Amino acid sequence: MHRRTFLSQTATLCAALPFISPLDMSKPIFGHNEKKYTWDKNWLYGNANLPKVKDCHEMVFTGDKDIILLTNDTRNNFIRMSKSGKIKAHYGNEFPGGHGLTIGGVKGDEFLLVTDTDRHQFFKTTLDGKIIKTWNYPRESEKYQNESEFVPTETAVTSNGEIYVADGYGAQYISHYDKDGKLKNVFGGRGLAEKHLDNAHGICIDTRNSTPTLIITDRNRCCFKRFSIDGKYLETISLPGANVCRPVIKGDYLYAAVLTSGSTGNAETGFVIILDKDNKLISAPGGSTPAYDGKMCKESYQTVQLFKHPHDVLVDDEGSLYVCQWNSGQVLPYKFTPYV
Repeated sequence: MHRRTFLSQTATLCAALPFISPLDMSKPIFGHNEKKYTWDKNWLYGNANLPKVKDCHEMVFTGDKDIILLTNDTRNNFIRMSKSGKIKAHYGNEFPGGHGLTIGGVKGDEFLLVTDTDRHQFFKTTLDGKIIKTWNYPRESEKYQNESEFVPTETAVTSNGEIYVADGYGAQYISHYDKDGKLKNVFGGRGLAEKHLDNAHGICIDTRNSTPTLIITDRNRCCFKRFSIDGKYLETISLPGANVCRPVIKGDYLYAAVLTSGSTGNAETGFVIILDKDNKLISAPGGSTPAYDGKMCKESYQTVQLFKHPHDVLVDDEGSLYVCQWNSGQVLPYKFTPYV
């Protein structure tokens, strides 16, 4: 995507902005309550040439506070950039189905976990994309007949190196591996009970309370489900109308991209959601004002054509949001800064 293309896409988006009721017409405001943002349209302008991508899937921060973006473009599986928008490197050609990206380890000894939906595998790599370890489908679980049934979309990693893998496009199981990479437990799976999942697209470890738990996406049912670390179902966080991607914890808040909205999941209708520590929806940049009927969240939907198919959200220490998108015209991530 070259600068001319980026500018053209910016103009197209700006043409859609009259759908908003901004607080400042020269600087449209997205979001609600204490989580309002302005779009930093100049974020990537300083780069003479921007790397080409197909779909941008997920992002992480390194210990040095660089952003690493994962794409499914084998010309540039990884793009490393600064928070100020400088492209520092782009590399990698191993992952035609690059989908989930998680960072583990400590500064100076970090690693990436990558899921590949085309290869039916997940991987541990260095920050520059070199493969350290490969996992095939968990045959020992006796839940799979062959590798085609295993289509992993996301991972989560504990501080001691245990890994959870969400099979969001496959059989819907969560596979739990110990710190040595050996299968330890399997739970979830497809079905109609509360413990079952339907498009377990994302997973994260929620450390906002004294006892860590897992939050797992159930995208086709427009909700997140909370499980104990050992895989016991605890509760459902219902978000009607929001076909959510992976949950992202930052401080007391949970952030997520909503791929599509509405009960039918119409294409190009995504937005972002932000939940508080009590998992109450408080803001939806690009979406409708959060509303509740008693304790029940009302249906959310897109209100402005800010995004097409947002796929992940990254949050920095200053509270800025970085949003990357799938099937959205090969755009690189957008940056939003807190409205002050």
